[in-house]
Amino acid sequence: MDSVADGAKAKVREWADRHKHAVLYDEPESTFLDIASGKRIKVPWRDLTAFEEKIHPETKDPYIVLLFESGNQLALVDPGGIAFAPFTENTGPLQNVPPVVCLRDFMTLKQRVDHYLYDHADEPLPRECLDLVMTCIATLDGARAVGFDVGDLEGELAKSLDEIERRKS
Repeated sequence: MDSVADGAKAKVREWADRHKHAVLYDEPESTFLDIASGKRIKVPWRDLTAFEEKIHPETKDPYIVLLFESGNQLALVDPGGIAFAPFTENTGPLQNVPPVVCLRDFMTLKQRVDHYLYDHADEPLPRECLDLVMTCIATLDGARAVGFDVGDLEGELAKSLDEIERRKS
């Protein structure tokens, strides 16, 4: 297992050195900093079972996937930063949600929700707004499942949900 972790750390170090605008790697602390969100995550190297280096089909850039005993996976991708699977236990099945998301996706979707809520306050909310909120929830649940502290982002999303409820009543 140490050889797997050692090999992964070397690949992660190389990748992070080339993509400092997406992810910073603090090796002594075993943490990643997701640049887009400003959030840190501890990397449980002792639980690493495998890693893969892949090529992004669109950008042709390499990315790294870390696989852990828990079944969780983290991917270091550019653009995006630290990617993970959305978690739909609280939302139920969702349509049009990619199998891998990142906190940058959350921030983009949350801006779209707020656009509907505040820039079109006199218009009825489209169904898409609720779909976006559900995707935001699945993204934050996925982020929490892999170790991100997303309490502040959940609080921001709760404000949007309160506004949706206010507008619907």
